[in-house]
Amino acid sequence: MELQDAIPRYHDLLTGEVAAESQARLDAQLRRRGLYFGERPLCTVLRPRFLTPEQYRFIQTRARLLLQAFDKAYHAAMADAAFRAQFGLFEWEEDLLRYDPGFRDPSPNSRLDTFFLPEKNELWCTEYNAESPAAAAYNDVLSEVFYSLPVMREFLRRYEVRALPARHSVLHTLLDAYAQWAGRRDPPRIAILDWREVPTYSEFVLFEHYFKTQGLECIIADPREVEYRHGRLLAGDFHITLIYKRVLITELIVRGGREHPVARAVRDGAACMVNPFRCKILHKKASLAVLSDERNAGLFTAEEHEAIHAHVPWTRRVEERRTNYQGRPVDLIPFILERRERLVLKPNDEYGGKGVVLGWLTPPSEWERAVRAALSDPHVVQERVSLPSEPYPRLVDGRVEVTDRMLDTDPFVFYGAYVDCCLTRLSTEALMNVTAGGGSQVPTFIVAAR
Repeated sequence: MELQDAIPRYHDLLTGEVAAESQARLDAQLRRRGLYFGERPLCTVLRPRFLTPEQYRFIQTRARLLLQAFDKAYHAAMADAAFRAQFGLFEWEEDLLRYDPGFRDPSPNSRLDTFFLPEKNELWCTEYNAESPAAAAYNDVLSEVFYSLPVMREFLRRYEVRALPARHSVLHTLLDAYAQWAGRRDPPRIAILDWREVPTYSEFVLFEHYFKTQGLECIIADPREVEYRHGRLLAGDFHITLIYKRVLITELIVRGGREHPVARAVRDGAACMVNPFRCKILHKKASLAVLSDERNAGLFTAEEHEAIHAHVPWTRRVEERRTNYQGRPVDLIPFILERRERLVLKPNDEYGGKGVVLGWLTPPSEWERAVRAALSDPHVVQERVSLPSEPYPRLVDGRVEVTDRMLDTDPFVFYGAYVDCCLTRLSTEALMNVTAGGGSQVPTFIVAAR
């Protein structure tokens, strides 16, 4: 089945009354379930993302090869400080690597951020969120919401529509890491840890409710309100044994220092933390430079090398050096300055699009200043990739408007090994983020004709 059939059929079903009823139900469910990113509704369109079974399987299969390569890069980094230097870790991050998290995987929960162009069979991985991937619970609850819309009732008569839930996999990875850490299978006491003012707080509420429905004790805790006393990590009188870490390690240490109660408890083995300090290696944007740099080609199999070439855009740490581009040697900094319209600058350790400079939208003088600044503050430079777009409907002044929006394809990864579920974000701007213009999250469904 081609999506060229399913998508227009869905849009055709959004007649005046059906569209109005669907929008009213969507708005009501967003309010009732707290599906807001800060003050903004999480979803602003009336259609979910559709993938065919074949497309989803392609994403899973190709991602597995990339994940094998990331795993090899991680183990090489842990074994060799000189190799690890390519990732651009800070001194305090290097220090925290010494502490064994008590379980095997450096990132039990992670997410690949990619762009998928099915018409060209292209999949480009531009970032690896190996530290604190968000939106799994949002995706699951949005899936429930879209299943209930009046337009979906009609669509289901002709198409099978399968959701891709993720919360259960998040829970399994947390429990598995805790069992390895504790050496037994007693239930943990979970704290979802992040600052109370972050815009994703509403997702913590969804996870707290979900964990409790699974019979687990759980609270949401702010790092400023926890204590480490007598070998116990405490939030009030709640004894935390498992941290579902949503706070970024950099923010935790910068704000609270290396002797923050959480850092001390984890170092002492008094609390299990997922994802652990060691996730920082692959979370650095330089991890994609490590994969794509010709200096490291011998680390990977021929199959992995082919996948890197096919799915990782040319990426390098910004530094004075010679390197290869499309098989020919170049002086990196002059090359970056000359190829502005084909390149992106990214801070090595930021999130949410902070500090990203799109060369084709930047005047030459500003681009040169950004490149020079990137030499003193760890950055990567990455080749521009094509951004896919799809038509999405929304209700404006009582009428359905269908406009193209750019979208990304961000599969969730578990145990650093396989893909299960997929985040989709929409935008009308080239910098993909739910805070960008026209930003929206939609659930991802597998669709097949009946």
